[in-house]
Amino acid sequence: MYRLLRRICLLPLLLLILVACAARQASVPTATPVPPTATPVPPTATPVLPTATPVPPTATPVPPTATPVPPTATPVPPTATPVPPTATPTKRVIAAATVTPEPNPTEVPTVASEPQPTAASEPPAPPATALTYRFPVQGAKVNYGSSHHDYPASDIFCPVGSQFVAVTDGVIDYVSREDVWNPTKDDPAVRGGISLAMIGDDGVRYYGSHLSAVTDGIESGVRVTVGQTLGLTGKTGNARSTPAHLHFGISRPTTPDDWKVRRGQISPYRYLRAWQRGENVTPELP
Repeated sequence: MYRLLRRICLLPLLLLILVACAARQASVPTATPVPPTATPVPPTATPVLPTATPVPPTATPVPPTATPVPPTATPVPPTATPVPPTATPTKRVIAAATVTPEPNPTEVPTVASEPQPTAASEPPAPPATALTYRFPVQGAKVNYGSSHHDYPASDIFCPVGSQFVAVTDGVIDYVSREDVWNPTKDDPAVRGGISLAMIGDDGVRYYGSHLSAVTDGIESGVRVTVGQTLGLTGKTGNARSTPAHLHFGISRPTTPDDWKVRRGQISPYRYLRAWQRGENVTPELP
């Protein structure tokens, strides 16, 4: 009820508001002079056009200003030309740096760890002392040829009693102090008559036969030195009917009774010539 009474009381108020609005709308004829006031607006806007016309001539000088830009860009290519030579050394440096790390880590530890520290801390080892050699006949005039009859050896012709010496340091391997050769039997094992053999420190066996004597104290197993007298030359064995000479043979060491190898395995000629010239040349065995 209260709400209904409130709405009834508001009705006269609403009517008064509507009457007031109607009265205001009745006063609209005062706004009519607005159209003639708006009419002069178009003539005011027309002078704007002449002001905008000078803009095109101002824009025209812009192209000549842009024209000098191309000549400025032309010198750029010559400036870029020196760049290739600058890049060339860079490639060489990179190639050198790339190669160095690859082999060095693999090889340097192997090579540098062994020879380099040794060479830096110790002097290089002296070369091994070469053996000294002497011509087998001393104190006499000799003559010999470059060949032998049926096996490699040398017959050094010299007077009876010439010194037969050790051609190098070594040990006596075989000694025969008696001449037991019989021409009727002609045993090849004793054709050398009085003879001896030594094995040098070079591992080579040297044999001399047809001697007239063996020096006292020269026995198997005795050590001798280069140039030491081993015996005297003569004409024993099957050299009785020939000029006096020393039969000289070079061979590899075998056994003392191996007369076939002992009498000569390689030709001594080139070594005899070298020893006569004072050259220390070691025979090469097969």
